[in-house]
Formats: sequence, structure tokens, C-alpha cells
Amino acid sequence: MSSAAIRQWSWVHKWSSLVSTVFMLLLCVTGLPLLFHHEIGHLLGTEIEPPALSADAPRASIDTTIANAMAKHPGKVVQFYGPDDDDDRMAFVTLNDKVDSAVGFTSLMMDARTGEALPHAPFDEGFMYIMFKLHVDLFMDLPGKLFLGFMGFLLLLAIISGVVLYAPFMRKLEFGAVRRDRTTRTKWLDLHNLLGVVTLVWAFVVGGTGMINTWADLVFKYWQNDQMAQMVAPYQGLPPPSHTVPVQRAADAARALLPEMDLRFIAFPGSNFSSPHHFAVFMKGATPLTSRLLQPVLVDAETGQVTDSRPLPWYGTALLISQPLHFGDYGGTPLQILWALLDIATIVVLASGLYLWIKKR
Repeated sequence: MSSAAIRQWSWVHKWSSLVSTVFMLLLCVTGLPLLFHHEIGHLLGTEIEPPALSADAPRASIDTTIANAMAKHPGKVVQFYGPDDDDDRMAFVTLNDKVDSAVGFTSLMMDARTGEALPHAPFDEGFMYIMFKLHVDLFMDLPGKLFLGFMGFLLLLAIISGVVLYAPFMRKLEFGAVRRDRTTRTKWLDLHNLLGVVTLVWAFVVGGTGMINTWADLVFKYWQNDQMAQMVAPYQGLPPPSHTVPVQRAADAARALLPEMDLRFIAFPGSNFSSPHHFAVFMKGATPLTSRLLQPVLVDAETGQVTDSRPLPWYGTALLISQPLHFGDYGGTPLQILWALLDIATIVVLASGLYLWIKKR
């Protein structure tokens, strides 16, 4: 590589790293507790535990569970219902003042076997909530997500440029060498390069999937204007239904159509994930590899008949696949520990890069 090319790549690496380092450090630090949110929830006493019942205890109907949730908050309407991702003994119900409102919602955790509400700490406060919001959007909603997505893009540039520069930098040294007999700055430079190479693939995957995750709101909005608009086109201009079928009937209709899949959540008519005329029943795969993939089933809210269902397009699938890769929550405790170790190594890489720049100045 020519000297001019090395200088250009060095400029890219320096500035993409410097601009993104502080925010990447924030994401790495807040990401650590999120990896173990269930375990931390148990320690803090905020994790919900349903009462012990026999293993073959029957499930309450969805309508009974929803009625009990609405009785807790008279005057509110239901937006969403769904089983808990990690414990099928529980289900969540989301209520709001208006069915199409995106703010001011109230979420209840219900016992799926009895249909009764479970006591729990508020979901929108506490240590884990602060960590989550800092990690996802810096408490700035969509602008914060897009900003962090841009920082993720700069991280990818820093990784690529670092790989390009690593070969000429190490041509006179053994791979992974740390010159312990040199100055402190030189030792940290070698350690920075070594850990950067070790965490290369992981950082690229987590950074890339994190960047994709920040586009979730935009991807969903595009899906609404694309696929959802086509699915509900025959209902355009029709008045809203005068009555709706039981929610359990809509769920059963979706299960009959896709018996090999499980229920993920139900969006009620008029909510942001549905249309004024439909229950949108989102089904998920039944295996660990497919449980993140969704397929919506539109059920006519007045007749209970399935009107359309189609797999998510490629951009929706790419988003859903990126989420478990980013959080490392599909392989149990061993993968969580591996993700945590790599996260800590990345923190060292970022902090040492900042240290090296300050020392050089």
C-alpha cells in the first residue's frame, strides 16, 4: 500500500473512531446489564413471577384476560395482547386512551392461566429502564435512534479502516505481538490493535445489526405503506365495523391457518399495527431459529374470517434477524457470557483508542 493510501485510511480511521467512540462506549456499557436483564431483575426484585400452579393448569381465554385488564383501567381501550416471550404462563395487555395513540400507553402483565393481573413494578422507571433507553434512543425517540445508527455506521468505517491499516502496521512484527519493553503508549497501541483484531467479527456484526435496529420504526412505516396497504385495500372507504368478534376467535383463526406457528401478539382494530377493520394476529416460528420471524394474519374484525396473510418481505426479515444477533439472546447463558466478554474487550479497544489519541496530542 502506498504512503498516500495509508495516510487516507489513517484519516478515515482516526475521525470515524473519534466521533463515534464516546457513544460506542455508552452503548457497550449500557449493553452489559441488558444482556443479563432477567438475572438483574431477579436481584432487584422487579422480575415478575407468576404463582405456582400445576403444570397442566388450563389457560384462560384471551377475552377473559383482556376483560380483567380493562377492569383495572376503566375508560381505556386495548391496543395489543400477546404471550410473554420468555414465560408462556404470562401475557401482556397494552391499553391506551385512544387505540391509535403511540404515547401514554399502560402495559399490564397478566397470568395467562387465571386471566388475573400480576403485581409488577412500573415498566417505565428504574435502573434497567434507564439502561434500555440510553442504549436504544438516548431518551430522544426516533431522532435518537437515527443518531445512534449514524454512530454505528462510523463504527463500521473505523473497523474497516482499522483492518486495512493493520497489515502494513504489523509487517515488521509478529501477529498479536505486544511490545512490553517499550513505552506505555506503545504497549497500549499494541494491545489496542490485538483486541481490535480479536473482536473484529463480533464488533462488525453487533455494530451492523445495531445500526439496522435503529431503522426499525422506518422499516415498519414502509411495510405499512407497502404490504399492509395492499392487504387492506379492499376495505378502503368502508365504515368501521359496528361490532367485533371475540379476540379468542381471531387468534384461533390465525392458528388454524398457520398451525406450525405460535402466537406472538395481536394488534387490535385501529391500532398502529393493524387496520380499522382487522385484528392483525402476528404469528412466530416455533423453533429457536424461527421464533424471531413473524407472519401477520389479518382477521376481519366483524366476521372472524381470515382475509390475507403473507410472510414479511426481505427488509422486515432482515430487521427481525438482526435483533437476536445484536443482543445475543438466542443461545442461552453461554452465549450471554461470550457476548459480555467480547463487549468488555470492545470497551478496552474504544477506551485505549481514545487514550492513544490524547497521549499523541
